[in-house]
Amino acid sequence: MAFLATISCHENLVLSNTLSNNFTFSRKPSPSQSYSVLHKKIQASNVANGSQTFQVKEQEVSSKVEKFILPKFEFKEYMKMKAIKVNKALDDAIPMKEPVKIHDAMRYSLLAGGKRVRPILCMASCEVVGGDESLAIPAACAVEMIHTMSLIHDDLPCMDNDDLRRGKPTNHKVFGEDTAVLAGDALMSLAFEHVATKTRNVTPQRVVQAIGELGSAAGSEGLVGGQIVDITSEGKEVSLTELEYIHHHKTGKLLEAAVVCGSIMGGGNEVAVERLRSYARCIGLLFQVVDDILDVTKSSDVLGKTAGKDLVTDKATYPKLMGLEKARQFAGELMAKAMDELSYFDSTKAAPLYHIANYIASRQN
Repeated sequence: MAFLATISCHENLVLSNTLSNNFTFSRKPSPSQSYSVLHKKIQASNVANGSQTFQVKEQEVSSKVEKFILPKFEFKEYMKMKAIKVNKALDDAIPMKEPVKIHDAMRYSLLAGGKRVRPILCMASCEVVGGDESLAIPAACAVEMIHTMSLIHDDLPCMDNDDLRRGKPTNHKVFGEDTAVLAGDALMSLAFEHVATKTRNVTPQRVVQAIGELGSAAGSEGLVGGQIVDITSEGKEVSLTELEYIHHHKTGKLLEAAVVCGSIMGGGNEVAVERLRSYARCIGLLFQVVDDILDVTKSSDVLGKTAGKDLVTDKATYPKLMGLEKARQFAGELMAKAMDELSYFDSTKAAPLYHIANYIASRQN
């Protein structure tokens, strides 16, 4: 009960066992399944598609469901204020200049809104290890640039072929496919330039370390690797292990980079950085599990993008492989593990990270 003990001296609120997406939270996996999400791949052995039966592979397990206590914290106000800072920094990073068309296209997608979860995670991770947010803002912007690149490219006809993103026409629908490809390329390049040239009061060694994290997250061992496996898996039978690989790389690695880069820029020691990496791996996969659930339970109007596309394209998703209720339970397992990783830190400083994990689990779009 390290998590509860850490925050027991603070005012708190009690989360119900079931949030708005009906995720059940338990301290350990139930007897019907086994997952490990830190430095090992998530494992679920002998998955039977029809009956959704699971066999335990490791760990002593308990089906006891417990309530989580979050530190009292003005989360909405925090996210609002951080998003304002992020949006201003992104706006400043790409002024309108020649060639106008490419910068217009870059700004169209980068400044289209969104929750800014990744850059805010970067800033919060910097602060939890004792750094000032200003140290992490260039890295936070870089993460959002890379993320935006991935969205532009994902939406292209040769990829997911989507017409809607964040409630607006996708980049290629407005600027054409050729410009959309180049806008994504330009954002990727700018991300690394921005960290290298705009970071202040951080040692060169830490800046280089952060750039390495970003490069790994964006390349063939990160989101590109996840994307190619995702593409080649369409229409095929995909196991839970393969699905975990796809989502850990396609979605989770960049979120992990956001958290790790923030802690590096903030001066975190190796133990702190690796604790936060483990936390990020949990919420990175949690983000995708929730995304899969929302795709089959919410409308396009609510999501701000086309709903139900995974069903139409016969993509492997957690609800498809596990069933909807098992997927919701799995989300709860990931949430519990993420919370436990934060017990290493002062609960007051870690409050934003606790609440961001809760937000990811309970989001509706």
